[in-house]
Amino acid sequence: MRAHLDRTEIMMLRARGLTKRYGWNDSLVRAVDEIDLDVPAGQSLAIMGPSGCGKSTLLHLLGGLQRPTSGELWVAGRRIDRLGERALAKLRRHHIGLVFQSFHLMDELTAVENVELAALLAGTSPGPARRRALHLLDRVGLADRAAHLPSELSGGQRQRVAIARALSNSPQVVLADEPTGNLDSAATLEVLRLFEELRAAGQTLVVVTHDARIAAIADRVIAMRDGAFADDSMLAGAR
Repeated sequence: MRAHLDRTEIMMLRARGLTKRYGWNDSLVRAVDEIDLDVPAGQSLAIMGPSGCGKSTLLHLLGGLQRPTSGELWVAGRRIDRLGERALAKLRRHHIGLVFQSFHLMDELTAVENVELAALLAGTSPGPARRRALHLLDRVGLADRAAHLPSELSGGQRQRVAIARALSNSPQVVLADEPTGNLDSAATLEVLRLFEELRAAGQTLVVVTHDARIAAIADRVIAMRDGAFADDSMLAGAR
């Protein structure tokens, strides 16, 4: 069983000198350039900036999907930049919920099967995994679509299934990469309402976005440029 983490006492994400470079010499690209970051438990953070500024690369580093070139990174109090692939996969299964712009749902699985899959991979037995998946689909307003395949859902519905899946393993932190980038206005509003609920519930949430509406509901907004932080502000409504 996972040890209980007191969210009032730990820094959920911490980076020191976090760097990701690609290429060599004249072709060297500094995608993420010596970033320092602290995200307390329960904070919602929006990372904004132009395409190619490094914000998605930073999110992938925070989620253990890519390895830094240099620097140090902690998730839920554990240093992860030196972990092996197996340990990183275990960390993601148990501590991190990931939401992608393109949903990444399994086409042959129903909505409830997609949501319960993450919990099953984390070691939850089938009965509790199914009950939690149904609860989460109800929470995101899709209880009546549980038996539908992704092809039978709208874009907004598929993204809400993806968010429910990200929550199915009760993660300490949810990382979302451009979650409204492929959605129309109505579907974007659905996702915004859900993120507002997560924020109000005290979920630690980091969202990479171009959408100022998502930034407006975050506790903190960081602007990136050329792989570095250009501006860092706490919003008036922050806790």
